[in-house]
Amino acid sequence: MKISRKISLLLLTLIVAACSSTKPPEQAVAPVAPVASQPAPAPMVANMPAQSAVKTVEINPLDDPKSPLAIRSFYFDFDNFQIKSSDQPTISAHAKYIATHNTAKVRLEGNADERGGREYNLALGQKRSEAVKKSLELQGVNTAAIEAVSFGKEKAKDPAHNEAAWAANRRVDIVYVAR
Repeated sequence: MKISRKISLLLLTLIVAACSSTKPPEQAVAPVAPVASQPAPAPMVANMPAQSAVKTVEINPLDDPKSPLAIRSFYFDFDNFQIKSSDQPTISAHAKYIATHNTAKVRLEGNADERGGREYNLALGQKRSEAVKKSLELQGVNTAAIEAVSFGKEKAKDPAHNEAAWAANRRVDIVYVAR
């Protein structure tokens, strides 16, 4: 047992010695002169083709809020289904887009305000959507790319009962169902 006690004592001494810390002697640090900063070298672009230097991302005009195609509602006067002349440029922009994109299909949703009977408002909403459809067709859009429907007064944009709400509800919305 004396040997194991000696080994134990030796191990304990080694462990304690290993855990003790002694501070290393401090060495004098020589001051370093500041180095003047030099501008980073310019990247070499001389051998790069001009087209790969700048990548352009094409935004679909339907997703661009600055595009005339961002306007998707056309408003009508009371008891009327004649397209306003101020809406013609926007309808023309939609016609050009639909005519040049083979997969583009739209649903024209005609609406009316709450005044008038259900059947009357459904018929008026249909006349409004058909008027926009005819304008698109006259500008070269394939009839198969357009569906004209009416919601009458059922899909009000503004549920209030005043002139501002009624004006907001007398409209045709263009809904792109395929791009």
